[in-house]
Amino acid sequence: MSFYKIEPFWDDEYKHLEYINEPFNDSESVKKWLAMGFQNKICGDMCDMRSRQPSWNNKIIEYFESKGWADVGTSYYRMSPGTVMPLHSDLYRAYVKKFGLEDKKHTIRRALVLLEDWQPGHYLDCMGQAFVHWKAGDIVEWAYDTPHTAANIGMTNRYTLQVTGHLE
Repeated sequence: MSFYKIEPFWDDEYKHLEYINEPFNDSESVKKWLAMGFQNKICGDMCDMRSRQPSWNNKIIEYFESKGWADVGTSYYRMSPGTVMPLHSDLYRAYVKKFGLEDKKHTIRRALVLLEDWQPGHYLDCMGQAFVHWKAGDIVEWAYDTPHTAANIGMTNRYTLQVTGHLE
């Protein structure tokens, strides 16, 4: 896991994308969470590369390509108040299949770009390290199987950008 910052250059175009709510792609984890008592909205709303992205999205992709990432994909993520994403590790099933990484999963990277300054009730945890009081442009990067969680128990939407790529 690593932390760094990009100077924010974006506007609020990400707030006006066509977000959709898709079920989390690991139904066994969802069953476990429901059995544990999670009754909130599980999983936020996403706008991935199948839909229109902000006009400045290519600048984000180029930034991560300059860090040695290949096949960079972006997904804007909106957590409305009351949304939780319990502790999990991403599976990257579609990404692995699309880019033939079945034997190279260890090369996959995920970066979470925090698009706005932290608001009360917005929460992120990665490998047991809690993050609050972030600033727009802060980035948390992790390897493919890193456990993490997020929640919005605040009063405003929480917007982030998930960037996925792999090292060659």
